[in-house]
Amino acid sequence: MRALVTGANGFLGTWLTRRLVERDDFVRCLVRRGGDASSLEGLEVELLEGDVTDPASLGAAVRGVDVIFHLAGVRRAPARDRFFEVNAEGTRHVCEAMAATGAPQRLVLCGSLAASGPSAPDRPRLEDDPLAPEEWYGQSKAEAERIAFSYSDRIQVTAARPSRILGPGDRENLVFFKIVKKGLRLRIGGAPRPLSMVDVDDVVELLLLLAERDEAVGQAFFAAGATTTTLEHMQDTIAAHLGIEATTLFIPPPLLRGLGHAADLASRLTGRHLPLNRKLARQLLAPAWTCSTEKAERLLGYRPSRALDDSLKRSAAWYQQRGWI
Repeated sequence: MRALVTGANGFLGTWLTRRLVERDDFVRCLVRRGGDASSLEGLEVELLEGDVTDPASLGAAVRGVDVIFHLAGVRRAPARDRFFEVNAEGTRHVCEAMAATGAPQRLVLCGSLAASGPSAPDRPRLEDDPLAPEEWYGQSKAEAERIAFSYSDRIQVTAARPSRILGPGDRENLVFFKIVKKGLRLRIGGAPRPLSMVDVDDVVELLLLLAERDEAVGQAFFAAGATTTTLEHMQDTIAAHLGIEATTLFIPPPLLRGLGHAADLASRLTGRHLPLNRKLARQLLAPAWTCSTEKAERLLGYRPSRALDDSLKRSAAWYQQRGWI
C-alpha cells in the first residue's frame, strides 16, 4: 500500500503510521508547518509540510498514493467556526485534491461517534441511524462525512466512527487520569451513563480494514471495544491501577455546564485549549454514548482485541513513565 496520512503526528496518526511502517508500506505524512513531529522520529516515512485548510498544499501530498487516511482535525476549539474550518472544509479540500488527480484512490475518513450523537442508555447507536450531533465538534464531523460521501462518484470513500479512544499518548482522556492521581473521583448527578470506548490498536485495525476491503466502500463503521463502561467505573479502574483510594466529588449537571462555558470563555481570552470545555461537558451529560460494532464484524471481520481494563492499565503505565501524571 502507498498511503498518505493527514494528521500523522497526532495520537491516532502516530499509531497508524507506525503500523503501516511495520507492514513495509510506503507512508507519506502530512504535517503542519511548526507542528511537533517528534512522535514520527526514526520511522521510515516521507514527511511533507502541508495543511488541510490550505488547498494549495494538498496536490503534491495526494499524488502517487493509493489510500489517503484523513485523520487531521481539531477536537478542542472555543468557537464553532474553527471546528468547521478544519474538520469539515479541510475534508472538502482533501477530496478536491484527490478528485483532481484522476487516479483511482480511496479516502479513509476518520470520523467520530460524536457525529452520530448520543445514544439511548438501552440501545447502542447503529450506522444507519440518522446523524444527530449535539455539539460543535460532532456537527463538524457529521458535515465532514456528508462532504466526503458527496465525492463518491469520483473517489472511493469509507469512514470510521470511533468511540472515545484510549491508549498511550492520548490527551483527551488524560484529564481523568490526572483527577484520579490527585485522589479524586468525579460523580456526575443523574442516572448511570453508559460509554463505549476503544483502544487505539483496535481503531488502527479498523482503518486498515477500511483501506483494503471492497465491502467498506461507500459505508461508515463504528469502532468500539467489546464492553461498555461508565465514567465512574473507568475512574475506579484507573484508581486500582494507580493504587489510589479516591474520594468521590459530586458534581451537579448545572455546575458542569457552567464550568464548560467558563472554560470556553477562558480559552477565547487566553488562546489556551483547556481540558474542560463545553464540548466535554455536553458529552459527559448525555444519557449514553454507545455504539454497535456488529456491522464491522459482519462485513469486515473486525474484532476488538484489547479489553478496556488492559487499555486503561497500559495508558496509566505510559503516563506514569513519562511524568504526565
